[in-house]
Amino acid sequence: MQNPALEVVEAHYAREDLAESVLDGLRAAGFDPERLTPDDLAPVDEFHVRGREATEELAELAEPRAGQRVLDVGCGLGGTARYLAARHGAEVVGVDLTAEYCRVGNVLTQRTGVADRVELVVADALELPFGEGSFDQVWTEHATMNIADKPRLYAEVRRVLRGGGRLAFYEIVAGQSRDVHFPVPWARRPDISFLATGEELRRLVERAGLRVVTWRDATPPALEWFRERAAALASGKPPALGFHLLLGPDAEEMFANQVRNLEEDRIRLVQAVAEAT
Repeated sequence: MQNPALEVVEAHYAREDLAESVLDGLRAAGFDPERLTPDDLAPVDEFHVRGREATEELAELAEPRAGQRVLDVGCGLGGTARYLAARHGAEVVGVDLTAEYCRVGNVLTQRTGVADRVELVVADALELPFGEGSFDQVWTEHATMNIADKPRLYAEVRRVLRGGGRLAFYEIVAGQSRDVHFPVPWARRPDISFLATGEELRRLVERAGLRVVTWRDATPPALEWFRERAAALASGKPPALGFHLLLGPDAEEMFANQVRNLEEDRIRLVQAVAEAT
């Protein structure tokens, strides 16, 4: 039986019309849903601030290579997994709590021709179904905000990483004030939001046996990104493709709140890479 707390998190993200929303958005943007590339999907399936641009920046830091095994924790629809497979030749497994994300994501993977290198599975990040040292890299992009037991998360990450393997992460962290304006994309209420400060997150990573080699503040471009998208939603003319399609009818309020949260230093963003010692 699934943990009731995890069911609340899954319920926040799950949408019965998810597949229909994504496919309709693709058609409206001029794409044939039967013939897609990972680049076509990037505006909607890279479900994190600044989307593909931020993923490319993290890849520059983490340097994934062809043939490496990569685990994407909190993979959503699998956009980052497909990017790492198509662009860098990695073999990628994505895990996510939301079964509908994995189901729709695997359909999209088939349609983009990378199913031989990408698989999305339903799993709890705190109980990863993989053996010790199974992966060369572990990625998390906006995955930790819903996880209260971060020490256990990073213990699991370290367990599945081989020695010298890398953790690459791009996360929303608490700013000077922890009093976030809700709803936000990861939570409609405070009960499933568990932000750590950047300093706290770094200490947790290091205590798990991971040495931080790169740490970058990614807050300023995030604010500009949210301002642009909040304005588009408020105008009633959002782009055909965007991760507002995954958020439902309160997407406009969520985006407006994110502008406030960033302007008022209630949240920040960090990009980092750490190596397993």
